[in-house]
Amino acid sequence: MTAGEKAKAKAEQAEGKAKEALGSVTGNDRMAAEGQAEKSTGDAREAKEKAKDAFKR
Repeated sequence: MTAGEKAKAKAEQAEGKAKEALGSVTGNDRMAAEGQAEKSTGDAREAKEKAKDAFKR
């Protein structure tokens, strides 16, 4: 996994988790859903990069 892609995935995961938590605390369901979606996107990006690394070996 390239360092840039790994960092981007971790940043998306963290941002999504924070947005989801903030949405839950404030009662903003839309923000919570957006945060969950961003977190999932980060998870998918990380999984894709790990799969690419596995095939390189």
